Amino acid sequence: MVRAVMALFLLVVLVAVVLGIIGVAVQGLGYLLAIGIVLLAVDVIFFALRLSRRAGRRPVR
Repeated sequence: MVRAVMALFLLVVLVAVVLGIIGVAVQGLGYLLAIGIVLLAVDVIFFALRLSRRAGRRPVR
């Protein structure tokens, strides 16, 4: 399960980077750069929230 989530995280980051590169390289497709940046930000926020929820589940000794 954890490997699948990490693989999905990596895939979304790679897609965001590719969209950003295409948006910069191709004239008139700046909106792809914006979509890539937003996608990357959402993915990082989702991953951070997932980690913070996991940290709260540790048993009290």
